[in-house]
Amino acid sequence: MTKIAFMFPGQGSFAVGMGKDVAEAVPEAMAVYEAGSVAAGLDLRRLCFESPVEELVETEVQQPALVATSLAFNAALRVRGIAPDFVVGHSVGEFAALAAAGSIPDADAIGLVRERGLAMAAAARERPGSMAAILGLADEVVESLCKKIANVWPANYNCPGQIVISGEDPAVVECCEEAEREGAKRAIKLRVSGAFHSPLVERAADRLRPAIDKIEFSMPKAAFMSTVTAKLEEAQRYRTLLVEQLTAPVKFTQAARELMSHGVTTFVEVGPGNVLSGLLKRIDRSVKTFTVNDLKALDEATEALG
Repeated sequence: MTKIAFMFPGQGSFAVGMGKDVAEAVPEAMAVYEAGSVAAGLDLRRLCFESPVEELVETEVQQPALVATSLAFNAALRVRGIAPDFVVGHSVGEFAALAAAGSIPDADAIGLVRERGLAMAAAARERPGSMAAILGLADEVVESLCKKIANVWPANYNCPGQIVISGEDPAVVECCEEAEREGAKRAIKLRVSGAFHSPLVERAADRLRPAIDKIEFSMPKAAFMSTVTAKLEEAQRYRTLLVEQLTAPVKFTQAARELMSHGVTTFVEVGPGNVLSGLLKRIDRSVKTFTVNDLKALDEATEALG
């Protein structure tokens, strides 16, 4: 029996017009945007279907827009009878994963990520920083560089040979230079507004905590794989983990491998773009991946998995 995991992408996976064709074809998908707009206090249909890139780049707008689109695609898959055995999310994608697993309503997830985006943007203004992707070095080498250089930390374990660092600008620059000396293929500064997944954004965690404390998390219908711990986690831990994940590194490589050890052979990326599918192929080429990011891809996944 094939075990399926739905994967939900993080910030940076967005596109102009995202979700429009699916929402117009599937009323349940459109309903996600409508409920999410009320919860977030934003016109998510306009933002996702019509906004220019410049507007979507902003953290506080992009996060709810991205999660709403992922959950609209999830609703469309469910209408067609496709449901996951496991869910996993990269960074903000964890909120979409928990809603897709039925632990919280879609609207609650979208409302929370609006608050998360605002909190992260404010924290980044208070303590500016940056992030960079280090390509072609072993994780341990990058970890040891971060230990040697003050105020820079590993932020995302994306796949073997790709780790993202986060911290104060001079420390990130120094770490990139040291990484290249150690033989990194490339060190690329990312287009982000802050040092996310590092202690520099601790204020965001403090601001988000009260909003998360108000939400009731129920037992999920699909098992939730945390990218904070790279373990399957129970509902009573979700509050703590969703606050921790703001400053903790994203252990996507470790979480994906753990899912494979639980028998997952098929991964469906539910959301704009195809970043996670690309990472997964670098973690293990033998797994099957599907990307549901528009109506054509939804039809293809339905045919293959239905």
